[in-house]
Amino acid sequence: MANDTMVDKTIITPKGVKDFDKELSVFNQAVPQTKTSQKSAKKTTVKKTAKSKKSRSLGKIFIEKGKRKEAVARATLFSNGSGEILLNGVSIEYLQPKEIKEIIMEPLNIAPMAKEIASKSKISINVSGGGVSGRAQAARNALAKAIVAASGSDELKNIFMQYDRNILIDDSRRVEPKKFKGPKARARFQTSYR
Repeated sequence: MANDTMVDKTIITPKGVKDFDKELSVFNQAVPQTKTSQKSAKKTTVKKTAKSKKSRSLGKIFIEKGKRKEAVARATLFSNGSGEILLNGVSIEYLQPKEIKEIIMEPLNIAPMAKEIASKSKISINVSGGGVSGRAQAARNALAKAIVAASGSDELKNIFMQYDRNILIDDSRRVEPKKFKGPKARARFQTSYR
């Protein structure tokens, strides 16, 4: 028995360690060069893609927010574009009913300068909360604010303010809460005396 364990130790331990050391030294000599070259190749490809993304810039970006009742709209205006206006990812041309579309497009119909800025840019509006009318007015508000920010002139701001103050300033009015003595905020239940 002592002989068997001795044989196992002499065969496995020294020979295995020697083989392992040889393989490890060969591996260490060959691998570091390929690893660094792969890493540097990866870094250069990442840098190239980052530069190519920057070259396809959309120009200046203006982000504005508009509110009406419970609706919140966020307009993003990219200064380099083809005059496309998106509402929640869908072109505004497909929006129905047409009255709602007219409310949203109102800032473009007020001043020719606003229409010119919108035709040279891409505008994306995201609206959430509230009802149909509140969403339309919030989108109108955000669109007008983005156009004024892109123009950088007080002249356009003054034109909007003279037309309607709520195009540029959020309407702070909210629904009055219902009271316990009636069906609505101010209305009261009927009383019968007979």
